[in-house]
Amino acid sequence: MLLVKWLKKEAPVINFDYVKPTTEQNALTACKDPLAQFIAGGTNLVDLMKRGVTNPEKLVDITGLPMSNIEQKGDNIFIGSLALNSVVAEHELIKKHLPLLSQALQAGASPQIRNMATVGGNMMQRTRCGYFYDLSMPCNKRTPNSGCGAKEGYNRMHAIFGASDKCIAVHPSDMCVALAALDATVLIANGKLLRRVPFKDFHKLPGSNPEKDNNLLKGELITGVEVPINAAFAQHSLYTKIRDRASYAFALVSVAAALEMNGKTIKDIRLAMGGVAHKPWRLTTAEQFLKSKEATPANFKQAAMLALKDATSYGHNQFKLTLAPNTIVHTLHTLAGI
Repeated sequence: MLLVKWLKKEAPVINFDYVKPTTEQNALTACKDPLAQFIAGGTNLVDLMKRGVTNPEKLVDITGLPMSNIEQKGDNIFIGSLALNSVVAEHELIKKHLPLLSQALQAGASPQIRNMATVGGNMMQRTRCGYFYDLSMPCNKRTPNSGCGAKEGYNRMHAIFGASDKCIAVHPSDMCVALAALDATVLIANGKLLRRVPFKDFHKLPGSNPEKDNNLLKGELITGVEVPINAAFAQHSLYTKIRDRASYAFALVSVAAALEMNGKTIKDIRLAMGGVAHKPWRLTTAEQFLKSKEATPANFKQAAMLALKDATSYGHNQFKLTLAPNTIVHTLHTLAGI
């Protein structure tokens, strides 16, 4: 009882306005306030609010908007931004045409969270770096120009690609790794037109402004993603996630791979990694090397070495320099059946 009273006494009070618009235009108007944020499933945002990492003055609940549809449109699969991760993972169109996406979603979080989390929210989730969540520690992502506690701290989960002196955090999403590999396009509404952004360009590297996770502008709203259908990739795709435990754990490293084969020759390939950078990391050098080459252990090993050419560790994450190429090779071996 004393503990309950103490917790109630010490718990911070967060005051905010709450609105639930029923049209896209009203939602965009409501979120023009500088400290307003959209909320749907809230599986990440609510945690951040509880810890005091973010303190929006207004929450704009968009769950009443008609943006949860999943349908085929010509040569693309359209997925609305409010589609639940669990629904997308089990949808027949996704399992048939985009099994890589289904696999990645099934590997993410827990069933309970997948039943709440939305596609748009998954794209917008923030890093799980412990220094970002700990208000007593310096973090340039949380408080610009305060320093990066992870660089000289415990950085086992952190980036080996694309980091900067300001931030070495990684993006936590599994779903986004698959969408980056599959050349998805993000559809963004801003009240005037529909902006289309290649998925590989949606998230940002930290650079000098690690507080900016992506290229979404204030007052814009993700309405969905389009993913091109590729029958060959659907036949040969695999998501491999290496983590500390089998459930509800973020990737140490992950690999999303899709192959188009012509006999034993790789006609086309898509490769992306998670758990290694501030954004889903496309392995374009490895892709270019493997195109038109035979699917052999030697070629897979050389591709993995090329992929890790510019990788850098920060001490505790040194093991990723071995784990990452081994995971690439293992994934490709499994896909090619060798």
